[in-house]
Amino acid sequence: MVTDDNAADVRANRQGATPRAAGGLKRKLLSIAADGALILYFVFALFPIAWMIILSLKPANELFSTYFSFAPTLDSYKTVLGAGDDAGVPFLRFFVNSLVVSLGAVGLSLVIGLPAAYAAARWRFRGSENLMFTLLSFRFAPELTVIIPLFVLYQKLGLFDTYVGMIWVLQLVTLPLIVWIMRSYFSDLSPELEQAALLDGYTRKQAFFKVALPLVKPGIAAVSLLAFIFAWNNFVFPLILTSSEAQTVTVGALSFLGGDRPKYNLTAAAALVSVIPPLLLALTIQRYLVRGLSFGAVKS
Repeated sequence: MVTDDNAADVRANRQGATPRAAGGLKRKLLSIAADGALILYFVFALFPIAWMIILSLKPANELFSTYFSFAPTLDSYKTVLGAGDDAGVPFLRFFVNSLVVSLGAVGLSLVIGLPAAYAAARWRFRGSENLMFTLLSFRFAPELTVIIPLFVLYQKLGLFDTYVGMIWVLQLVTLPLIVWIMRSYFSDLSPELEQAALLDGYTRKQAFFKVALPLVKPGIAAVSLLAFIFAWNNFVFPLILTSSEAQTVTVGALSFLGGDRPKYNLTAAAALVSVIPPLLLALTIQRYLVRGLSFGAVKS
């Protein structure tokens, strides 16, 4: 038997459930709208890459059509890699040049930059912050401000269109980045670790190589990848300071745009091929990369 009090409770529960149900429905709709907006942004962000893939797979006679229905072909990739009938541009040589120059620049920057970053983190003196900011300003400065003097110097010193010249000039791109970022990694390490090693008979050099460096391996992996990407993508320096022998992919890909009829399919294929080394490097050091990017984010 339902009493008046029970009926009142039932009515109250029904009235209270309605706002909760409405709130739950509102949250669900907002979640769906947010997911839809994220999907739209994802499609918008990836559309240029998808369009590049489509262009690279289009045959030459359908290149200027806007239809998505076509017979895909790998002729563009064969031509870019030097195996096609129209292989007039030595893109494969440009690809190898980019590998040599980028890896050489990053390797030299690590050899010089890691000790410099360690010294900057451990020894402070008057003007040290200004010195570090000056070094970082080399990375921020427009490359066009120094390219003309460098061009004249390279012509006089015989460094124009050489591997040595490109590796040297890319230090303006990679070295400040490595020193500045690795300095923060070394600063996050406790000095007591190295002091304990010194008490055990280690020299300062041994403490650096056997104690400090192994602890910042994730940071080295992360900053090496960033420096490699910046060196690989650099355009201004190889455009002005090379002609053919040491030319890189960023400039070499433009060779397909010359002539009476630009070959957009070859340019798209060359751009996609040039993405492979940074992508493979990122996948190879992914385990260290995640730790390196988050290293020192939270201090105790």
